[in-house]
Amino acid sequence: MIMIALHLDILINAGFRQSVISPVMPLTLIGTLKKYNWGAFSFDIKVCKTNHSTKSTMRAPGEVQGSYIADAIMEQIASALSMEVDSVRKINLHTFESLKVFYGEAAGEALEYTLTDMWEKLGASSCLVQRKEMIEQFNRVNTWRKRGVSRVPIVYEVTVIPTAGKVSILRDASIVVEVGGIEIGQGLWTKVKQITAYALSSIGCNGTENLAEKVRVVQADTISLVQGGYTGGSTKSESSCEAVRLCCNILVERLAPLKSKLQEQMGSINWDVLILHAYSQSLNLAAHSYYVPTSNFVRYLNYGAAVGEVEINVLTGETKILQADIIYDCGQSLNPAVDLGQIEGAFVQGVGFFMLEEFHINADGLAISDGTWTYKIPAIDNIPMQLNVEVVNSGHHDKRVLSSKASGEPPLVLAASVHCATRAAIKEARKQLNARSRLDGPDPAFELDVPAIMPVVKNACGLDNVERYLESLLH
Repeated sequence: MIMIALHLDILINAGFRQSVISPVMPLTLIGTLKKYNWGAFSFDIKVCKTNHSTKSTMRAPGEVQGSYIADAIMEQIASALSMEVDSVRKINLHTFESLKVFYGEAAGEALEYTLTDMWEKLGASSCLVQRKEMIEQFNRVNTWRKRGVSRVPIVYEVTVIPTAGKVSILRDASIVVEVGGIEIGQGLWTKVKQITAYALSSIGCNGTENLAEKVRVVQADTISLVQGGYTGGSTKSESSCEAVRLCCNILVERLAPLKSKLQEQMGSINWDVLILHAYSQSLNLAAHSYYVPTSNFVRYLNYGAAVGEVEINVLTGETKILQADIIYDCGQSLNPAVDLGQIEGAFVQGVGFFMLEEFHINADGLAISDGTWTYKIPAIDNIPMQLNVEVVNSGHHDKRVLSSKASGEPPLVLAASVHCATRAAIKEARKQLNARSRLDGPDPAFELDVPAIMPVVKNACGLDNVERYLESLLH
């Protein structure tokens, strides 16, 4: 079934005062909503003032909600037409032509659009068809436990942030780097350190093989870097790396004539010796740069897909994530280990959003969920029992920073695969409930709240499961 048109009316709870939510959320929400080809697409978004506390932005603000809305629509369409939802999603994935219509310049070139290939590759690597057959068999023979599996895509638009950088080479030949980005566990400094060593090693001296050990990244302030900017949007790492690379190119250009002169006199030249001579000749060994992306490359798209498989307890609503398979396009990764950790961490954080982290408020709009007793983040028993991640290194790209792509926020929204798989498992439980009753059972089209905590799953399965089961034994 090919979508022809979609109109959405969306209300955003902005709390009691104006904040960054007001201008940001509508834009980011629509950004991921467009991940499917809706044909004609219109929307009316209203940011509402309420008596709730105003929330701060967090990883993928708006994008996670928009992506969920898109997948929920696909679920409802499939249910109404009695079609398999995976088929509905596949039919309505973008072609490159429709992608350009929805995203404009951010779509880039046709070779950059890797989603359709990754969609098929994930289906094969995760053995999706075989697992569906095994799940059908499991659901037939198990009364109180049901399983579900779901595959979802992501198209995530990011904006490249202008960033300042500074590189200084000290007398002992060590290097001190300052960047506008803040290290908050995303591996920004690790990537900056690598890029510094990589760029300076182009001078061609002996002893640059272990140059990374001489690099030290220090936290800048608003005096040392007056245009540091903000850290967010998943692109600060690559912007900081490019700012540092520009600094290193300046330093290499300054050192090159001296290096050539010393080589003529001494033959081979060591890095430490080169820097010592540079100091003796009063060369400027500090460079500052300000990286600003070109006007036609301020935004670009990230692609990925995930398969989630869960098992629910019909009686209690407990949900176990049996397996998650993720494929994500990192361009040419600056550091595969860092990007892999970002993908895994973002996905697990998304599991918390979709399945666990319920935020309670009272009638006065005050928060009740104010501690770990009432607000549950993912723990060891909530994460996937098996998590498979494949990082795709797509082709060379002149405009991106060393052909890399962002990895911080986009994978979070792939956790919707777990929520959709839970919906599939609940659907099997409701189907079983209908079969046991001579009366009309629950409507097959149902809403599954976010987060899908245990009571939500239990209610969706049907609170009278046991009673209907016992009644069926009497007939």
